[in-house]
Amino acid sequence: MHVPNPTPIEIRLLLLAILIALLAGGARAEVVTETLTYEHEGTRLEGFVAYDDSVSGPRPGVLVVHEWWGINDFIREQARRLARQGYVAFAADIYGEGRTTEDPAEAQRLAGEISQRELMRPRVVAGFERMLRHDLVDAERTAAIGYCFGGAAVLHLAYSGAEVDGVVSLHGSLPPPAATDRIAGKILILHGAADPLVPAERVTSLLETLEEAEVDYTFVAYGGAQHAFTNPKAGDRGMPGVDYQERAARRSWDHMQLFFGELFSKPNPIGDPQ
Repeated sequence: MHVPNPTPIEIRLLLLAILIALLAGGARAEVVTETLTYEHEGTRLEGFVAYDDSVSGPRPGVLVVHEWWGINDFIREQARRLARQGYVAFAADIYGEGRTTEDPAEAQRLAGEISQRELMRPRVVAGFERMLRHDLVDAERTAAIGYCFGGAAVLHLAYSGAEVDGVVSLHGSLPPPAATDRIAGKILILHGAADPLVPAERVTSLLETLEEAEVDYTFVAYGGAQHAFTNPKAGDRGMPGVDYQERAARRSWDHMQLFFGELFSKPNPIGDPQ
């Protein structure tokens, strides 16, 4: 079959198309991560920041609060996922010194120490305030999300009166507020319907309190989901009532993106670009 020779104009158009493709490839999004240190009452805290360097200018900041294991690979990956969505994600260090563990007994000790010293609220507030000072964060558009231990922490952030647009508790312990008059931001609670670690009475009590206070909240329960349902390694340690559920993890991510879309007026927010 005879193929005609391309004309000079066709050649130039082809070269232009190749150049455009090469430039587009060179501008591909890259998630940048860094450790950001800060202090609270003399304790060194080691946060983890992730953002997309192809996005110019300030963008919404999302505080991420870890499970009782500390800032581990799971939390860092959640921060990267948020960065790919166009946010600055800042994983706050609640324990201090970047401490992490894989031992349930040690995790319980670390979480208990924070509780006994009443450090959860001031530490999460310290993390939020440090995030606000990041050069790329639009301080007028902020949210906070937390997993398990972190789910309780971000509720405390909302209860503190912090000027956060909204918080998301993912399989958190659902602590009640001591007072509701300072809650200004919206609350999204994503809960495992089969979570045996959070008594049904606690769930009901919190929802009744938020309802009576006319707090703007949304509660979603995922059928069959146990505690820590978002973490693929949740069941690896053989802890009763703790396990991963893929569909609840996927749906909770999408529900969270819809929530962010409402907070930040972002169209078509669902999706997780890789």
